[in-house]
Amino acid sequence: MQDNNIVQQSDQEFDVLVVGSGITGGWAAKECCEAGLKTLLIERGRLVEHRKDYPTEGKGPWQYPTRTVADNLLTMQHQAIQQQCYAFNDTTKHFFGNDRDLPYSTEDGTEFSWIRANQLGGKSLLWARQTFRLSDYDLTANAKDGHGIDWPIRYKDLAPWYDYVETFAGIAAARDNLPQLPDSISQPAFELTKPELDFQATVAEHFPDKPMVVGRCAHLTQPSQIHLELGRVTCQARSECYRGCSFGAYFSTQSATLPAAARTGNLHIAPNSVVHSLIFDESKQRVTGVRVVDNDNLSQREYRGKIVFLCASTLGSTQILLNSTSKTFPNGLANSSGVLGRYLMDHNYNAWASARIPGYEQEYYRGRRPTGIYIPNFHFEPSRYHKDFVRGYALAGGATRGSWQGMSQQDGFGEAFKQSLTQAGPWQIWMGAQGEMLPRADNQVSLHPSKKDKWGIPQLHFNCRWSDNELTMMQHAAETIKRMMQVAGFEDIQAQATQAPPGLAIHEVGSARMGQDPKQSVLNKFNQCHDVPNVFVTDGASFCSSGVVNPSLTFMALTARAAHYAIDQFKAGRL
Repeated sequence: MQDNNIVQQSDQEFDVLVVGSGITGGWAAKECCEAGLKTLLIERGRLVEHRKDYPTEGKGPWQYPTRTVADNLLTMQHQAIQQQCYAFNDTTKHFFGNDRDLPYSTEDGTEFSWIRANQLGGKSLLWARQTFRLSDYDLTANAKDGHGIDWPIRYKDLAPWYDYVETFAGIAAARDNLPQLPDSISQPAFELTKPELDFQATVAEHFPDKPMVVGRCAHLTQPSQIHLELGRVTCQARSECYRGCSFGAYFSTQSATLPAAARTGNLHIAPNSVVHSLIFDESKQRVTGVRVVDNDNLSQREYRGKIVFLCASTLGSTQILLNSTSKTFPNGLANSSGVLGRYLMDHNYNAWASARIPGYEQEYYRGRRPTGIYIPNFHFEPSRYHKDFVRGYALAGGATRGSWQGMSQQDGFGEAFKQSLTQAGPWQIWMGAQGEMLPRADNQVSLHPSKKDKWGIPQLHFNCRWSDNELTMMQHAAETIKRMMQVAGFEDIQAQATQAPPGLAIHEVGSARMGQDPKQSVLNKFNQCHDVPNVFVTDGASFCSSGVVNPSLTFMALTARAAHYAIDQFKAGRL
């Protein structure tokens, strides 16, 4: 990252303004830069330089006063919401937002946990890296069962773009040949452990409709030339991913898309630039730039551009659009349909089960795998729906042996207890559900009428809750996992369905959805605003349904597809 790439004040009119530098923003910048377009990547947070700014990488837990547990008073006060994230601890807390500076409100009787990572790279430094393709079963579900509007695209529209982004990102995956889970362009998959292999065989025998496979993840297991040129090498299975990876072994903005964009000479970066709103020209019916508030000193500035890519996250992009009011759009930019902010969804993680696996005392494994076992959605079409709920869920987890980290929490004293900590403990297994959330208009995010944040931007107000459909689905998921573990002969089985609030999957989607009809959607099939053709929204806001699989791979494919469409339109003079 060169200093001359960093922008603060600028009178230049850029070809492209990309708002947000996470997974989608990095892809938009890469594609536009490689096409020769002068691109400004606008990030509300600080710079994070690959390798240099991973301060906790490689540090052992014994080097932390609380053994990596973030429980000091300051953290509890300023990051209470962020602490709910699975990736939050004393080694990663610097990559998460400060709740004090990022307030929002919720409707009475509802909850939403908004996890944020405001720095260059965004949540691409913190994501769980599980990468699965949507199938036509996902993309046609709305049309078939009547919940939500039909997606304006099908799998054939996304398939070549999945190929494209997977080749560049690097995906470790097996070839599973499942209709509901299309195969990826992949590198060698990670291996299952012996208990997992035996569990897989048991499930195949007794639950043939529930195929168990190894999870697919954005980790390099056999880097190609395209990866090596960017300084990316093989995953070391250290399980330190959320601290940043100097090996570049997992896909992030820092390891992959940013260096690819920077080497073109067309990339500029504006850090610490909180986008307040988009500037709409009434005479041109186009956006001509963005209004920015400085993250540190609260001064205001503007950046000009011919095309805008909103990649600020589902909720960040929606907040910007809602706050971009004008004579033409008094209720938010590109909101002639009135659906902006509605149909908010997140994945439902509220069911799990754990157990002890007897035996296998001579079995162990090497390294810390970044994925595990995965059972894709087996309720993937209306004929397979359960009688008590529509849509479905996936199951994921893994089997591991107890180690000193976990056993050190047990009661004990003396030489014998200390000696026991040097030995591997019993095999344990955990599995959790990831369920689909239906698109419902009353699940909504809006601007608070009076409350603003420190940058003078209206706070988001959430009205979002699980429906009976999602709650019933999780009860079924917990029972299903328990039944599978019982058949496998596992012991000390514990299963539970909970009601943690939406947001904690960090898979929020849907609040600026795409569609064929401009009266029912914000975006067209190329993620282009129906009302303002030089604005594209390519993050999760564009989704028409949540599907069941993790969404980030689809974010990448949609962004690459939209960027190439925008580039073609721009060079043809139509934008």
